[in-house]
Amino acid sequence: MKKTITVFGSSLPVEGDEQFIFAETLGRELVKNNFNVCSGGFGGIMNAVSKGAVSAEGKAIGVTVDLWNAIPSPYLTEEIKCETLFERIEKLISTGDGYVILQGGTGTLLELAMVWEFINKGMLNSKPIVTHSPMWEKIVGIMETQIEKEKRRTGLVKSFNTVEEIVSFLVSEL
Repeated sequence: MKKTITVFGSSLPVEGDEQFIFAETLGRELVKNNFNVCSGGFGGIMNAVSKGAVSAEGKAIGVTVDLWNAIPSPYLTEEIKCETLFERIEKLISTGDGYVILQGGTGTLLELAMVWEFINKGMLNSKPIVTHSPMWEKIVGIMETQIEKEKRRTGLVKSFNTVEEIVSFLVSEL
């Protein structure tokens, strides 16, 4: 059975943006390496990763919620509709066998924090967490310093610069 990678990221990038192109390439390469792709199912990075997955004839799962009157990505091959934002985040996390966190804002920060905390506290089996963005390197670095002071498990979040590095790491871990 194929493993699923949940990709978190901003809803703001549009086609042609550097972040959009990166996410589209990531979606395509994940599928080429025998993964399904899951996202929040709307625009921006979610749309891009779904577009990339479908372009490689793969599965693009979108976990949506009817809060913003947003239109789901036209590239979804499967839509899972949730009643609440919390249910949506839980479904995004439970669907993933691994996680990629791309550029984003407070929503993406929340998703990273929840995955990281659930694994750190043993509420979720250990799964690979990958970030891509100088912003995340800073945030993860600050948190790792604190976690180390608390004598808790460090090194759960990895950071990579290229799609190839991300996919290679996920293949090796899963």
